[in-house]
Amino acid sequence: MLDRLTQQPIETVSVYFDNTTIGTTTNDKGEFSISYTDAVQSTLVISYLGYNKVLISDFRSKNNVVIELVEADNALDEVYLEYDDGLTRRQKLRLFRKEFLGNSKFGKSCKILNENDLILKYDKHKKDLYASCKVPLKVLNKSLQYEISYDLIDFEVNFKYANLKTREFTVNSVVYFGTSFYKELENFKKNKSIKNREQAYSGSVQHFMRSLYNKNLKDEGYLVFYDGFIVNEWSYFTVEAVENTDFKKVSLKENVSILYDKDFQSELQLEIDEFFIDTYGNYAPIIGVYFSGVMGNQRVGDTLPLDYGLYD
Repeated sequence: MLDRLTQQPIETVSVYFDNTTIGTTTNDKGEFSISYTDAVQSTLVISYLGYNKVLISDFRSKNNVVIELVEADNALDEVYLEYDDGLTRRQKLRLFRKEFLGNSKFGKSCKILNENDLILKYDKHKKDLYASCKVPLKVLNKSLQYEISYDLIDFEVNFKYANLKTREFTVNSVVYFGTSFYKELENFKKNKSIKNREQAYSGSVQHFMRSLYNKNLKDEGYLVFYDGFIVNEWSYFTVEAVENTDFKKVSLKENVSILYDKDFQSELQLEIDEFFIDTYGNYAPIIGVYFSGVMGNQRVGDTLPLDYGLYD
């Protein structure tokens, strides 16, 4: 790992597979080594404060590669004029926490350790809340026993209804994405985490995608509905192996409802013809695959790393 301008090695650069617990840092020579299995399909992220992030998706074809980091542009960020947008920073933080961390018991157990780094703006005409951050957000998830480093790329909440006087808000849509790295807490409490992690996993998007890949939706507790009636899931979902890869191609005849464990209802809407999925729940593209209901309400505080259960 070198500075492109000086050609000097850079120490303590973070190197990790996105949304996993698999990561390392560079040594004093700028070198690193990281192990992975064929199950790891996420992007390799190279991140260091003050430098542009590097994303490598074709890491399997690379060995002994030299990566040159470029210093981030020091130009001033867009400055928003100070004006009364109708919400205090405290109120914007409250809305951000709810829609980023989630409102479940797992989401409520989370704490953002560096909230002061957040830049928040509310557009009262569009009823949009925006957030950005120049450094990764540090999220402490006490229930799931993880510290998450989340490099926020984009965050936007659009409210269907927003009354600034009564502080009543009804969410229309939430869009956020970024790269993340999970690390178990230093004083990791195994017994506490196992039960909570299993509960967070059951009925999650990750669980559903793995079950879809393995074509065992019913065995895993899922029922598929169309127009209010239970249907044969394989009359609606088509899951096909992709030659010479570990991926499977998924298509859906009609948008359906999904019931998990007779209690948790979600809806799946595809705005693309097909998407691809692997055995560990990675799916792509993400844009065009939309969940609402229980799975649609899951947020960062409800999520597990993609390698959850990988080595069990």
